[in-house]
Order: sequence, then structure tokens, then C-alpha cells
Amino acid sequence: MPHQGDDAEHVNPEGEAAGAAASPGGDNAGDNPAGQGQTHQPEGQVEADALAQAERILNDAGAAGAAEDQAVPPRDEAAELKNDLLRLQAEYVNYRKRVERDRAVAGEMAVVGVLNSLLPVLDDIDAARQHGDLADGPFAAIANKLENSLKTYGLTRINETGVEFDPTVHEALIQQPGQDVEVDTVSQVLRSGYKSGERVLRAAQVVVAVPE
Repeated sequence: MPHQGDDAEHVNPEGEAAGAAASPGGDNAGDNPAGQGQTHQPEGQVEADALAQAERILNDAGAAGAAEDQAVPPRDEAAELKNDLLRLQAEYVNYRKRVERDRAVAGEMAVVGVLNSLLPVLDDIDAARQHGDLADGPFAAIANKLENSLKTYGLTRINETGVEFDPTVHEALIQQPGQDVEVDTVSQVLRSGYKSGERVLRAAQVVVAVPE
């Protein structure tokens, strides 16, 4: 019996030692089921990272919205741009019309200036023709060519008789009683007048017959 007691005393310390050696591992396995080597972040740092990520997402969304707003102008801005374009187009059309009108007027005035400078030459031709100096010959042909050339620029002669006196195209130098006339009538042309289109270059100097 004393021998059994010694064996029990000898075995118990070893069991206690084995249990003491196994208990730390068992406790660690229960505390860390996933294994060793893992680290845990503090709760404050996790919340800060989440807030930073949410702020970054909001900033990215705001930048995308701003780029879209710049790419597509608002409706009011588009209407204003359209009105500006229409106004610019109208101003350009008016400018073209004004330039074309000024160009036509400048060309007409140049022609009028040349015709006015040739009126004394035409007066000399008329005087020579009335005296019979241009009845025939080369000078008569030249005079006819000159007059025909000037007609292409709209030059017309005012030398009709028997028509009603018109102060816009006639200049009355002499008035005398006329027979069988009811209104003032041109009875004789002393010097021919000329027109270029509707523009009177020079009024005709005439004798006017007035009713008795």
C-alpha cells in the first residue's frame, strides 16, 4: 500500500505538468481561432478611413457633375448664345447690303463724272451738225460712234419739242404766247439737256409757249 501511494504521488506531478503545458496552447487557440500573425486596427482609425473614403467618393462625384455642367450649357445660356449668333448674322447681312449699295453708288458717281466732262464735247458736235459740218465724212462717223458709246452708259438726250414744260428737266429762257396751247409747252430747244438713267445731268434750255 505505501508503494501505491508513492506511484500516485509520482504520476500526479507529471499530469499536472502536462496539463500546465497544454493549457496555454488551448487558451491561445480559443482566443485566436483564425491562426497567428493577425493584427487588429483601433476602432478610431477604422472610422477615420471610412470617412476619408466617403469624402473621396463625394468629391469624385462633384467633379464629374461639374465637368458635365461645363460640357452641356444650361438652357438659358444656350438661348442667349443663339440670340447672339442671330444678331451677329443680321449685322453681317446689313453690312453686306451697305457695302454693295455704297459700291453701286460709287460706280454710278464715277460714270456721272465722266459724262459731265464730255457734255461740252457733245455741245460742239451738236453745233457742228446744225451748221452742216458733220453731214458726211470721217468726223461724222467718229461723232456717231461717240454718241452711241455713251448711250451704253445710260446717257439720253433731252431735246424734244411740243411736250409739256417740266421744270425738273427744262430751263425756260424765253416765254412767248403760243397758239393752240392749253399748258406751258416747249416750242424750241436752245441747248440740249442730258440724263443718265433717272439722274438729270443738265436741264435743257428751251423756249416756252404759254397760253394766251
